[in-house]
Amino acid sequence: MTHTITSTLNPPASSPWTSADVRVDFPILTSAERPVIYLDNAATSQKPDAVIAATTRYYKTMNANIHRGVYRLSVEATDAYESARAGIAAFIGAGNPREVVFTRGCTEAINLVAMTWGLQNLKPGSTIVLTQMEHHSNIVPWQLVAARTGAKIVVTPVSNDGELDIGAFERLVANGAALVAVTHISNVLGTINPVQDMARIAHRHGALILVDGAQSVAHMPVHVGELGCDFFTFSGHKMCGPTGIGALWARGELLDAMPPYQGGGDMISTVSFEGSTWNMVPHKFEAGTPDIAGAIGLGAAVDYLKRLEMPRIATTEADLLTYAEKAMLTIPGLRLIGQARHKASVISFMLDGIHPHDIGTILDQEHVAIRTGHHCCQPLMDFYHIPATARASLAFYNTQADIDALISGLRRVIEVFR
Repeated sequence: MTHTITSTLNPPASSPWTSADVRVDFPILTSAERPVIYLDNAATSQKPDAVIAATTRYYKTMNANIHRGVYRLSVEATDAYESARAGIAAFIGAGNPREVVFTRGCTEAINLVAMTWGLQNLKPGSTIVLTQMEHHSNIVPWQLVAARTGAKIVVTPVSNDGELDIGAFERLVANGAALVAVTHISNVLGTINPVQDMARIAHRHGALILVDGAQSVAHMPVHVGELGCDFFTFSGHKMCGPTGIGALWARGELLDAMPPYQGGGDMISTVSFEGSTWNMVPHKFEAGTPDIAGAIGLGAAVDYLKRLEMPRIATTEADLLTYAEKAMLTIPGLRLIGQARHKASVISFMLDGIHPHDIGTILDQEHVAIRTGHHCCQPLMDFYHIPATARASLAFYNTQADIDALISGLRRVIEVFR
């Protein structure tokens, strides 16, 4: 099957690059002391020198708090922080940087929406539409809100190939849904969901839609306006940025109407013991000292990805996926889990008679890093009647040689256990 994905290097973007070219930007991938074939990019991506340098530069040259000081270091830090916000907004096609709220990651961004918009708008009888392939981070927050508001959760089924049943989805939405929450790309199946069509369906029936973009924003062009979503969430660490930083994008009128998520410094306009008033968006949702270095690092990651160009990244990863799946299907007893027509570079698989944890352990001895387990998607594992899978997830800095090492390692697994 050939895959296509509607898909810094220091040379200009017009210069061609290969996966081998960009590997030199990632020090962990070129370490002779600790060799690794890294194929766990759906869990977290590796970090290029540009991101490491940006976070280090903040601490070395402008370490100060933001939005408060009038002295040079504080002004420089504030400018760098807000410049990162503007760059991230442009990267996802947001029309206004104030619509981008910094969070600790995709998980907190979803929780923010659940605990503000959700508690404010859901009520007994309200319906939240999820899908069978959601990550726990896009299930549990809605369960917490449903328990507090009396709302109910309904689930869109998937096929054995890992594709959503869009007919069933529309029937669920048409039955009085208030909110749809859906992953853009499944972290288990690699399925690219038709969120643009889902947004049209949701809006036609009066529902809002939240898109979990944790797995998409680093692998394909994303434009929130073209997607038509109301909320979009993502994490920095899956897109070459630091851990502990991410963002929520939402339509400005929704953010303006949502109550604060946490109380503290910088999110207020006035405070007295009788009551307080709130700062403007996005600061209303950014209580306390934020992860300044993380935001700056995420801004550097976005700049790096922009230089590579997202369509070119998508094409590179689609070619790697095609090569990998073709090679993996030569392994006796290997079964791929999820073969959607539109798929990103995530490969979940099973080897007959061998537990995924054993696969991962032997591969680690061969310096090949993959993920094993339920991948925070236990309901999806239940659907397939399996306890876990092995998962190889690819990024633009992986090479065919990496995949060859995976195949060699899998043959070694078979030698050991058969």
